[in-house]
Amino acid sequence: MTLTESPNLAALITFAVAALLTALVVPVVRRVGLRWGLVDAPDSRKQHSTPMVRLGGVGIVISFSLALALVWLLGGFANLPTEKDQLIWTTLAGALCFFLIGLADDLFALPPLPRLAGQLVIAMVAWNEGVRIGSIELPMAWLGGADLLVQLPDWLSLVATLIWLVGITNAINWLDGLDGLAAGVSGIAAVGLLSVSFSLHQPAAGLLAAALAGSCLGFLRHNFNPARIFMGDGGSYFLGFALAAISIVGPAKGLTSVSLLLPLLILSLPLADMSAVIMGRLSEGHSPFYPDRRHLHHRLLRSGLSHRRTVLLIYAFTQWLGSLALVLVNAELRFLWLALATALLIWVLVSTRRALQQPPSNQELG
Repeated sequence: MTLTESPNLAALITFAVAALLTALVVPVVRRVGLRWGLVDAPDSRKQHSTPMVRLGGVGIVISFSLALALVWLLGGFANLPTEKDQLIWTTLAGALCFFLIGLADDLFALPPLPRLAGQLVIAMVAWNEGVRIGSIELPMAWLGGADLLVQLPDWLSLVATLIWLVGITNAINWLDGLDGLAAGVSGIAAVGLLSVSFSLHQPAAGLLAAALAGSCLGFLRHNFNPARIFMGDGGSYFLGFALAAISIVGPAKGLTSVSLLLPLLILSLPLADMSAVIMGRLSEGHSPFYPDRRHLHHRLLRSGLSHRRTVLLIYAFTQWLGSLALVLVNAELRFLWLALATALLIWVLVSTRRALQQPPSNQELG
């Protein structure tokens, strides 16, 4: 049996190889960063108190690429239609370009506007190469009619795609404020996209999501609190663009009445956080790029939660939203996953409430 004949096996191998490689490569990147003095100094807005290497994204990208290369050599991407093959390569190229923008920011502290301009240019190229939101299918069956497929004009397709690709990328980047937060949320979202892609018979997108999920898991080995390395803007830009593009070439190509709702639901937490932060800054007359501490994780920390409990609570909400997406797409064992995610969320909420009622010295988890 080849990997082409067994996409589930291909996804499992991709996930495992990406996780293992990332766990092995990231410590090497950390040693190189320490030797060259490429560290992130602490300040009043950051949670770490000692200089930290912020080049973990290099390890993520290397391991992600090697895992996909191995599966490609084993035939996991064989027999792809020409159009789908082009979309996969465009997704990978775009994610790498976003990573380079973030890496340049990690090394040289680029101003916000040049970074945003570079992101928009890359997103426009990706749209031109087919990674685009070209139509919206409206669910009209519940009104007694047939579902309505609305084709977007090119200008509206471009605007929607740019907002989606650049918006998701920066939402993940802004979420990267606590040890393990961005990597964990991205990994959970990638697992959700993996399940949804396979349910909608989009195995190529599923393999990309599997590699992304494995890379996030391997990185968490070194990034969960207390972290030994940060992913940096290079890592968060790579994860953000990859998630956004995979959701377009995978679930949004499924042509079901809920296809566009699925990635939106899975990624709704970082999107909601980014939207709330931007609105808050604009309401006070500040730039959307104005640095502050109004993100969701900052608010949870101020409420009295420990670092780890804050991260785990956001994990639980993200997992629950992902399980709702599986229900919408009628994935196998969807109600079991929803029940488990709901039970996990309730347990985390109850334990969090109890922790807030305890003295501060007893609030740390684990």
